[in-house]
Amino acid sequence: MDFRDLTLFVRVARLGSISAAARDLGLTPAAASARLASFEKELGARLVHRTTRQTTLTEDGSALLPHAEHLLDAAATARAVLGREQLSPRGVLRVAAPSSFARLHIVPALPDFMARYPDLRLDLRISDSVVDLVEGAFDVAVRYADLADSSFVARRLAPDRRVLVASPAYLARHGAPASPGDLDRHACLVVGTLDLWTFRDPHGEVIAKQVVPALRINDGTAVRDAASAGLGIALMATWVAADALRSGALVPVLRDFPLVSTQTLWAIYPSARELAPKVRVFIDWLVAQYGPQPPWDRELPV
Repeated sequence: MDFRDLTLFVRVARLGSISAAARDLGLTPAAASARLASFEKELGARLVHRTTRQTTLTEDGSALLPHAEHLLDAAATARAVLGREQLSPRGVLRVAAPSSFARLHIVPALPDFMARYPDLRLDLRISDSVVDLVEGAFDVAVRYADLADSSFVARRLAPDRRVLVASPAYLARHGAPASPGDLDRHACLVVGTLDLWTFRDPHGEVIAKQVVPALRINDGTAVRDAASAGLGIALMATWVAADALRSGALVPVLRDFPLVSTQTLWAIYPSARELAPKVRVFIDWLVAQYGPQPPWDRELPV
């Protein structure tokens, strides 16, 4: 596979025009069109829809694009390692992150990151599903996990601290539980499938409590809002609950029985001997944002 073909394909995809991509690369439109057609023939797949007004990607072209960008970025990194080119971070950085966490803590801070690296374009995919970094051609994923996959390299960003919360109005109506066993008499609000709540009692013993949810929602911020509205008691990560705890919309419950979590917030990326500059600066930026004590855990009333 010729890297010149990949470069032309990526330019066409970004600019939406074979003529514009040809001008960008110093080719004639006819030469660019012929090279792209030859590349499609080599692959045995049609990559673009051509019309007189615009060029759009086919389904195969859309599938190929992130991998082509990844290959070109890897080639640029290799040139930099060999000392032939000193690169500032540039190109497309593909990042996967959990939905609620991205909305609350990544997106609001992005103006700072993007101002620092104006030559870098960010493709942020937010989903609570665990993505395949290799199949999806992602450069890095932000993930809360009990890390077990040794095929990836991981850098620790922040601990996963959890707290049981309820609104003052709910507790005024129903009273506060004195032990995990009392949760059977309360409305429990569950994020996704997390209905096994694990506590540590005052003697250090672990208590695993299976709760029956009165309300189950597959989004942490929605569960926080439901708890703030007085619908019940919720187990929340502090990165979700912090603002509501500081404002008093939520208050801690069962303080003598702290929650147990084995998870950590990681930046995960495919194993590589030489980390691309764009990935390195993004991970360094995340570490600066969240460590050593993440901002959501500072001065919490818990």
